[in-house]
Amino acid sequence: MGEQARCTDPHHHVHDGDAFVHEVERACEARGLRLTPIRAHALRLIADAQRPLKAYELLDLMKETHGSAAPPTVYRALDFLLEHGFIHKLASINAFVGCHHPGSDVHAVPFLICDVCQSAVELEDERTVASLEARARSLGFTPRAQTLEVHGTCAQCRSDSSAG
Repeated sequence: MGEQARCTDPHHHVHDGDAFVHEVERACEARGLRLTPIRAHALRLIADAQRPLKAYELLDLMKETHGSAAPPTVYRALDFLLEHGFIHKLASINAFVGCHHPGSDVHAVPFLICDVCQSAVELEDERTVASLEARARSLGFTPRAQTLEVHGTCAQCRSDSSAG
């Protein structure tokens, strides 16, 4: 599979922080976007967190290396990353996670969010996404964006609670 096809393949997942930032850099170059050092740093921190990060958590992490980082700077970086589909915002917990498909500029996925540890799993289920979109269109509704967040308890937390 060629490099360009790999970047836009919806089944290609990026989990490693270095690979994730590199894939976003390639996507930005292909789309004519500018990934500034601040945006790249925010992206790296989100990727490395391995869990959803709230904006002020991100700000605190950025201040460790960019002491002058201010809330508007962080929010502008988040806005850019969201607008171009490099991260997702989990509205119910007001936090951000990296997108597993940073090379694709359009896709929607459901998330499973653990209410105990706040982990979020990007669920790859095209049938659910297609079903919601088809139902909306059958009602005369034209969907623009789709975010489905399912709350519950992950297997690890359920196991921990039953062991304790």
